[in-house]
Amino acid sequence: MRTALKIAFCIAAVAGCLSVLIAQQPVAPAAQQPAAAGGRGAGGARQAPTLAWAPKPLKPNTWTAPNKPHTKLADLLAKHKGENDWTETIVSDDYLHADYIAMGPGKKTQPRFNPDTREWWVIQDGQIRFTIEGQEPFVASKGYLVQVPYRNTYSMETVGDKPSLRYEVNIAGVKKMYPITETPPTIPGMEFVRVSIAGKGKYEGGNRPYIDFNETAAGRDKQMRFIADDRAVANIIMGRGAPNDNPATKGHFHEECAEFWFILQGQMRYAIETLPTFIADQGDIVYVPKQLWHLASFAGDGPATRLAMNGYQDIGHSYAAPLDGK
Repeated sequence: MRTALKIAFCIAAVAGCLSVLIAQQPVAPAAQQPAAAGGRGAGGARQAPTLAWAPKPLKPNTWTAPNKPHTKLADLLAKHKGENDWTETIVSDDYLHADYIAMGPGKKTQPRFNPDTREWWVIQDGQIRFTIEGQEPFVASKGYLVQVPYRNTYSMETVGDKPSLRYEVNIAGVKKMYPITETPPTIPGMEFVRVSIAGKGKYEGGNRPYIDFNETAAGRDKQMRFIADDRAVANIIMGRGAPNDNPATKGHFHEECAEFWFILQGQMRYAIETLPTFIADQGDIVYVPKQLWHLASFAGDGPATRLAMNGYQDIGHSYAAPLDGK
């Protein structure tokens, strides 16, 4: 009897130690957890993955201009050296459109709004005063992530003594509308007509006017999903640099949508099907077409963060799986 009690006590002690060890393991925020663990069902519960056959072109997809694998901020700045105002389209596909835009000191946009879609920005340099309908005006500097819902009038103005630089993202095919008090710009092949349009998008479902990534990096702001919209998503994914200790891993691919990333902090390592592995620095943009294997990992020797953007709230991540399902 005494021996049995000793055995039971030892088993309980081991179980208790294991439970403590498991509890101490770091758990990634939901936005960072690998999609291989499955999508989310009702109430946000994670579901088991489904084994399936995914169609993949025999000839890998390629990049269609202006999209390219790696846009280096350093190259853009060198190209536009001495210019205060310039625009470079970085992403343009069936789902999203994104431009790098420099705007000189004192320059401002007209008040305007998107009729049906959300718009968002990553501030890379300088300072921009945002005036957004229903919000107190605020000044955004490097690291700010700003968004505005549909039919909310907004304007931007560069403040300070140097140009501002922003990365501006829209849903593909967006059209701008202007308050009736404004004189719209001239657009070849278009005329502006007087209309009445009702309803406005709201900051809801986790969306808010801005996230100061500096607060995120310091651990004071825990929100990892920046854009939550039925037409797009943008997630903050953080980690620390590490050696490329598993170069054989292919990562995953997305069946129906391309994906791209803005490097918010540090360096990211990218292994993309058909390309040599490369490193992207802060401010760089990386783009991968649909149906291409890709793997993003944290590089360098410090903290690293990417803002991942694509056209679906719960985009499918297709990982390689053995034929026997084991």
